[in-house]
Amino acid sequence: MRATRHNGRSGKHGVYNPKHNDRKFDIANSEHIDAEREKQNIYWDCYRGYVQNPSDETLRNWGPVEPEASFHDIEKMYYEDHYSDFIKGQNARNEKNRHPERNRTTEDLLKNKMTCPEETIFQIGKEGEHISGEQLFHIADFFMKRFEGMFGDHVHILDFALHMDETTPHIHERHVFDCENKYGELCPQQEKALEALGIPLPDPDKPRGRNNNRKMTFDLICRNLLFDVCRQYGLEIEEAPEYGGKKYLEKQEFIIQAQKEKIARQEQMIKEQEEKIMDNETLIDEVSEIAYDKAVEVVTEKVRAQTQEEDIRLLDQLCNNIVQNPNNSDKEKTITKNVIKLAKEKLRNAANAVIEKVQKTLQEPEVSKANTEQIKKKARTSVLEKLAANKKRVAEENAARRKTKTKYHDRDSL
Repeated sequence: MRATRHNGRSGKHGVYNPKHNDRKFDIANSEHIDAEREKQNIYWDCYRGYVQNPSDETLRNWGPVEPEASFHDIEKMYYEDHYSDFIKGQNARNEKNRHPERNRTTEDLLKNKMTCPEETIFQIGKEGEHISGEQLFHIADFFMKRFEGMFGDHVHILDFALHMDETTPHIHERHVFDCENKYGELCPQQEKALEALGIPLPDPDKPRGRNNNRKMTFDLICRNLLFDVCRQYGLEIEEAPEYGGKKYLEKQEFIIQAQKEKIARQEQMIKEQEEKIMDNETLIDEVSEIAYDKAVEVVTEKVRAQTQEEDIRLLDQLCNNIVQNPNNSDKEKTITKNVIKLAKEKLRNAANAVIEKVQKTLQEPEVSKANTEQIKKKARTSVLEKLAANKKRVAEENAARRKTKTKYHDRDSL
């Protein structure tokens, strides 16, 4: 018998909607669901515990939410309770950097495939050959208790549903990865959460990438944990996937799962690149503002010094010509010195007033914003030029390696 554990966050219609799991829709329109057996389904969430179960003994207190709350309501409440500080902090940083269009809500986190809960489907066996729903419930319950004991600091189970109303009993479980960011705010982030848990890379000697990331190690740990729990309940589980013949469907499941994992890794890479771009944008914003303010100070001071020095030089020259002229009387020379001295003082005062006015004009919001945007534009252009240069260099190195490899094979063929 095979035990399967499949993960995912989104499909062709967007992120997975938990309303399928808690049956918050008209099941009369779904041919694959047996309405009579739906009453046997078991539902659990992190606020209320078990909210529907054949045995009343397993029901817990309702907790802080209404009995009719859906899984979506539960997840929305959890995100608001735990990630609101992150949203407020990030939005404040966006406002400070003049990018209010980047502001988000906790609802947006739920709708984003990089920050929404991950959904896992557990199934043991297949149609016509599977364990009972009761066995699956006990195995899954024990698995999730061990799961929370191992990873509960940074991976949180939000809700799960045991479906007895379809062809094969199975469980939908949804969880979220989180840890604190560099600002000390708790936020959903998978790779950082796994790193905080001490989950290693599959190959620690190689850099992290789509074929070498902590999620791969985490999924393997969970897979082995599920097998271990199944064995504790006396089940013999096939651990290696088989291909061909009667196992063709299992092969297809394996291929689909591999594709999902590849897509998830690619999505994680995209998220990391987006975060790097946002960090670069923030850095450019902050540096540009500082650079502009400093430029205003330096340029106006330089203009003041150079203009003042030239004017004072001309006045000193005029004074010397009059004083050194033997035809001028001592009285005329004294008057000239006093007049020139007064003129120089007025010149300095006038220059300072002009400089203050220029600085005030340059630092007005409209002028400052327009000039700072020009600095940002130049900074972005510089960054893009460096990226293009690095891309060209990498391409040339790859081409050289391919050329060397071709020559090596040519020698082998002689």
